[in-house]
Amino acid sequence: MSVRDAEELEALLGDPADDANPYGFAAAVGRDERDAFPAEFCAELARAGFHLNYLPKEWGGTFEAFDRSLTLVRSAARRDVNIMPGTMFSIIAATCLQLHGSVEQQQLAAEVLRGGGAVGFALTESAHGSDLLANEVALSADGVLDGEKWMVGLGLRCEAVYVVARTGARGPGAFSAVLLDLRDVPAGQLERLPAAATNGMRGIDLARLRFTGLRVPDGARVGREGEGLEAAVKAQQAVRLMSMAGSLGIADSAVRIALDFAAVRKVGRAVLAASPWPRRELSVAAAALLAADVSALTAARGVHVVPEAFSVWAPAAKHVVAESCEELVRRAGAVLATRSVLREGEGGAGLFQKLQRDTAVVRVIDASTLANLKSYAGQVPTLTEGGAAAADPGALSAVFALDAALPAYEPGRLDMFARGADPVLAALPGAAAEVAAALAADASAAPVAALVEELAGAVAGLGGLIRAARGPGADPNALVDAAERYAWLHAAGCAVHLWRANRDRSLYGTEPGSAGWLGAVVGYLLARADGSDPRRRGAVLEPALDAALAMRESGLLFTALPVRLASNRREES
Repeated sequence: MSVRDAEELEALLGDPADDANPYGFAAAVGRDERDAFPAEFCAELARAGFHLNYLPKEWGGTFEAFDRSLTLVRSAARRDVNIMPGTMFSIIAATCLQLHGSVEQQQLAAEVLRGGGAVGFALTESAHGSDLLANEVALSADGVLDGEKWMVGLGLRCEAVYVVARTGARGPGAFSAVLLDLRDVPAGQLERLPAAATNGMRGIDLARLRFTGLRVPDGARVGREGEGLEAAVKAQQAVRLMSMAGSLGIADSAVRIALDFAAVRKVGRAVLAASPWPRRELSVAAAALLAADVSALTAARGVHVVPEAFSVWAPAAKHVVAESCEELVRRAGAVLATRSVLREGEGGAGLFQKLQRDTAVVRVIDASTLANLKSYAGQVPTLTEGGAAAADPGALSAVFALDAALPAYEPGRLDMFARGADPVLAALPGAAAEVAAALAADASAAPVAALVEELAGAVAGLGGLIRAARGPGADPNALVDAAERYAWLHAAGCAVHLWRANRDRSLYGTEPGSAGWLGAVVGYLLARADGSDPRRRGAVLEPALDAALAMRESGLLFTALPVRLASNRREES
């Protein structure tokens, strides 16, 4: 069996609000309290072929496109984000092997993964964290591996592991990769130890792998000497797409809990959703959720079309999604107030605290906030100086028109450095002018048109800001701050292109051509780019809340195109 889409998965897994559902919220909270790995849940997903949706078809998988995989993963992750590491941690090793593995190595990984097993990825070390160039685990010239890797996903149970080890003195070219079949490692050469427990995503399998004189077999070296770190960095661009799915799954549940409460809880004669302060908090949360969805969805499509830009697009989208979801969880908690901290006595008790803890872990699971921003800060100057000529209208249409067919994903086109202009921002002046002109015909859309024009001005000022950040005497944080501003403006640009390319479609449950959601998303993202409180944008954010309430009422996932949830299916049957 293989689930084909998120609605099939929803039907299979049932209503998560049902306390008797082993794949529901109550079961997730119970596992969380016990620090238990979601073994039964992962086994059910494996029986359904869920784990095959990121494997290429030539490996026996069912992968079609990242936007499909993103929606599938967030549908499962809204129940318990721990299924993401439980079933998807092998994606980075698999991507590395797609990039430079031999046919035999790819066949080994495919065999393990098709059977529901895992291939670990051993890169980081406790003493060095994100400072990868300082890593010490070494592979000697005669093929002996020594040292300890840290936070290896599924490291306690993986059948094979992709290890990046030092083979040279210094620089990125000082690291090579090996693929070890752990079923063949002699006793005493490998010790698997649990990593330090995390506050969120409790019970997931993170391990320390300690290599002691491990003799690496002939044929285990992956690719050429010195390219291990490069392949790992490229592969992480795809991994960030799946971590965004985890953040969105958490966000969906957090906002839904708050809306369920606000729709019935009264203060005086009005429900919370209609009371000024809670409504404003919920509007910010809903706008953050839609902004995160825009950023993740368009990135998941963009990696098929312009993978060469993903050394910037992926970490920029990761930043927007992680930070937006962290904010919306906080805003939802403010509306829930005491209910956000109760562990018993209420329906779903304990769930919101789990979501709070989990989102903090997903935020840093593949890179810290600073490491993520620094990974592309040095590339932003090039991207803001390329000019509009680099924007390919055909490529933009393929990314943003949601009914457009996507080209095949080609991981070999991923690059360490983006070259030329950012196609999203390079094409924004023309797109913004067109959108603003279209909105000008509707007096009620005038505030949205003004926001789109404000965005175009902010994007036009990026080049000068970045030049100043690189100038003599600049604040040492200025370039990283500029990279963060770039991320927020890039996401806002994606929203404009998305609206423009889908004016005849219903997005977020609104009427075709409705600009309310666009104004809310752009307003929220401009506020974040400016470092100001989004609440100052006021009423422009409210259409995001109206859209979220309507999607909740219709039993839909909080995403651009409709995905019916299991609870709604049950009510209809």
